[in-house]
Amino acid sequence: MNEFEDLLNSVSEVNPGDVVTAEVLTVDNGQANVVIEGTGVEGVLTLRELTNDRDADINDFVKAGDTVEVLVLRQVVGKDTDTVTFLVSKKRLEARKAWDKLIGREGEIVTVKGTRAVKGGLSVEFEGLRGFIPASMIDTRFVRNTEKFVGQEFDAKIKEVDAAENRFILSRREVIEEAAKEARTEVFSKLSEGSVVTGTVARLTSFGAFIDLGGVDGLVHVTELSHERNVSPKSVVSVGEEVEVKVLSIDEEAGRVSLSLKATTPGPWDGVEQKLAQGDVVEGKVKRLTDFGAFVEVLPGIDGLVHISQISHKRVENPKDVLSVGQEVAVKVLEVNAADERVSLSMKALEERPAQAEGENKEEKRHSRPRRPKRDAKRDYELPETQTGFSMADLFGDIEL
Repeated sequence: MNEFEDLLNSVSEVNPGDVVTAEVLTVDNGQANVVIEGTGVEGVLTLRELTNDRDADINDFVKAGDTVEVLVLRQVVGKDTDTVTFLVSKKRLEARKAWDKLIGREGEIVTVKGTRAVKGGLSVEFEGLRGFIPASMIDTRFVRNTEKFVGQEFDAKIKEVDAAENRFILSRREVIEEAAKEARTEVFSKLSEGSVVTGTVARLTSFGAFIDLGGVDGLVHVTELSHERNVSPKSVVSVGEEVEVKVLSIDEEAGRVSLSLKATTPGPWDGVEQKLAQGDVVEGKVKRLTDFGAFVEVLPGIDGLVHISQISHKRVENPKDVLSVGQEVAVKVLEVNAADERVSLSMKALEERPAQAEGENKEEKRHSRPRRPKRDAKRDYELPETQTGFSMADLFGDIEL
């Protein structure tokens, strides 16, 4: 017992909580045996007290002859021997230093590494200290799969530090928002209405495509995607595609930019006079029907109107009675007006005028002649004085009343 007491007294200068320097003697079985300088007291440094990565190889961290600064955790007395050693930790010393560095640094931005996806968010590491980013603070949009951040290094803003409660909360979202705000300011300073800029398709919706202009998302409405009508955004562009767009309008206060894709591509009416001329006979497809006629596509993106009076020599009450959408028809070009983007077509001009139609036309002309007004029947019964100038007395003077 006296020998054991002497041994304990010899290490009385080493106490739990002390920060000491130790030399690595050996590395074996996932732990390093060290000797604390100036005392001759031995200690044990395990892999768990070196790193949070339990699959790591301890030989990647320490080797015999290395000098390391460690935190003394507790005293350990051997069961079968009278030896006294200390459990020491390099990881916890780094964590303590990290806590000291964090005091009063709320609001600062630091670089962290994602370590594990946990319930409600993401566990991260900063200089050996474990922190937590809630799911709502990971990105500007809700992230369902936080696994993709594991192993990544990124910047995050310190939100809360409480060493006593071991509480270290950060936000990646605020860093992204601040960076986006700065980028928006820079982008808006370079944008001008009517300019053509390059962007990347960020996402598609039913009403259009959002284009990333380098920190600002502009909208290409579905009507500005293509010269064709009723197109689906996904049939025109795809996410990640780089496109050139024209700036239609800018609302910096609201953070909105309206763009046009079709304005940067040749329209179907450009040079239409060289493709289509009065008198041409072409094949087309009926695109839509109205009460006053049928619209026939004669060139890609160009629909001409066949007025109801130009469908047939026969009387047509409603275009739907004789035509259907998708039907292929032959038409004759009556007029091309590129300025007004209008083409007039005729189907009946390609048909032979039927004989009965000529007779009907003559009959119509005969009936359409203005009729002379009938004589007033009263003219046969005008009073005699209007015909002979006699008075009433001359006619009825002999009659006794």
